[in-house]
Amino acid sequence: MVLFLAEAAATDTPTYGNQGWVTIVMLIIMLGVFYFFLYRPQKKQEQQITEMRNSLEVGDEITTIGGIIGKVISIKEDTVLLETGNDRSKIRILRSAVKSIDVKASEIEEEEKGKKSK
Repeated sequence: MVLFLAEAAATDTPTYGNQGWVTIVMLIIMLGVFYFFLYRPQKKQEQQITEMRNSLEVGDEITTIGGIIGKVISIKEDTVLLETGNDRSKIRILRSAVKSIDVKASEIEEEEKGKKSK
């Protein structure tokens, strides 16, 4: 077996001319894969989060990154005032701390109209 491998290695003549192009093409393909599978989806997710935070309205029920659930009372440039719990305690948080909008204010109004019409 060793003799066979030694003989095969001795008879093969390496061709290095095309190897440079193959390396460049493989690097370009790897960069394309990284772009489409890592960078692009991350940017898309960041854009969706930014749009969600910019669409906050007074009356929305939200959850913060820290797990606090509350109703939006007022919105300023970078801060949001939340009302939490039955005792109506108020917390001021950064807009960037909003994790998700659980119930939009428009949905709450539609539910209240539906209850009143019954």
